[in-house]
Amino acid sequence: MRRRRLTAFAGVYGSVVLGLTSSLVVFRVLGPSGAGRFAIVLGVADFIALIVWLTSDDALVKYGFRYASRGEWGRFHRLLRMAFRFELLTALFAAALVAAFAPFSTSVFNGAEGIEVPLLVAALLPPLQAIESISAAALILRGRYDLRGLWLTLSMGLRFAGVVIGALNGVTDAVVGVVAAQAVTTASILAIGLRELRGFPQAAPEVLGEDRGPIIRFVFQSAAYTGLISLRTWIAPLTLGIVKSATEVGLFRGAQAPQTGLAALTSPLRMILLSEQTRDWEHGRPEVVIAGLRRYTIGAAVLAAIVLVPAELALPWLVRMVLGREYAPAAGAARFILAAAAIQLVLGWTKTFPVTIGRPGLRLIAHGIETAVLLPLIVVFGKLWGVTGAGAAVLASSVAFALVWLVIVLRLDWRSSFNAGSRSPTGS
Repeated sequence: MRRRRLTAFAGVYGSVVLGLTSSLVVFRVLGPSGAGRFAIVLGVADFIALIVWLTSDDALVKYGFRYASRGEWGRFHRLLRMAFRFELLTALFAAALVAAFAPFSTSVFNGAEGIEVPLLVAALLPPLQAIESISAAALILRGRYDLRGLWLTLSMGLRFAGVVIGALNGVTDAVVGVVAAQAVTTASILAIGLRELRGFPQAAPEVLGEDRGPIIRFVFQSAAYTGLISLRTWIAPLTLGIVKSATEVGLFRGAQAPQTGLAALTSPLRMILLSEQTRDWEHGRPEVVIAGLRRYTIGAAVLAAIVLVPAELALPWLVRMVLGREYAPAAGAARFILAAAAIQLVLGWTKTFPVTIGRPGLRLIAHGIETAVLLPLIVVFGKLWGVTGAGAAVLASSVAFALVWLVIVLRLDWRSSFNAGSRSPTGS
């Protein structure tokens, strides 16, 4: 178990380094304007995909562990088929929407000329990512988060190579590099995922019976959550592209680098929490789950307290040194976003805990309020103060998110949640 955890950490952190390095290549080679157009292309594809994509991997993990703990292998295999079908069909629909939007894209975003062709290429990403997502969930069900971590490194290594080669020739080739890397990653993780699934006992698929309705509701709640996450991630840069320019988008993406780094810091922990804590919850050990959350929160808070002030002081210098002098106007936004990232670091467990206890509606409440705060502030602050205003809006929405979770934690009856979750994992 320890070896798997260490491998997962190494794999995820390796992917983080490669991901940040590929972003640095984009910032340096394409400059703020080119990096902004590149971000708009990937942002539109990701945003549309997650708005309409029925992400089934959370439901697959939650109910997959449940059926495995009960030895209900017929339902287990039916769930796998249903999840794959849901996810792939909606991802194909998302790809069609991205392609349909491409001809109108330059009239929507200021200073984003020439993004029609890259958007058509990026339309291939949603179905490729859907297959990868289901394959990754299969690895989590087998407890092989170590393999998931290694494949993240492979994915980012391929993406880095694609971006480095493509960015030298412009935005379109950089997007082609990303899509080619995703295709290779998807094919490889699909093969390993199918191999791991063969390790489960085989059985003829059985009807889900009374679980069918709750599972479908779980899928729709999870899809709504991923849609909100997409909105939170991309609303700031895409709105800046509408009310300001592609250059402001490039600056903002540069300012988001600290947030990306801190979010990635907890990524392997979240992957392990999802796998191990969902298993513990389904085996009737809620006290183990709660103790793990307490340790995570304390450790993350101590780390944030130690790192935040020195990092805030060093940020303007770091922006100039790492991204280049062209990105100096992004320093103020980077400071706001770093503070927001520290809040999200401490609350990183909120991404997995609602899935563990079968109450994904908690995520909808928290992120819904966060988005309701973020959206109007982005429009107003972004219009008035550009990239710095957008950074301030991100911090304000993160504070709102933290306050919502404080209320949820204070009001949550943990033992009742366990009992309710065991009976019906769809409560909100």
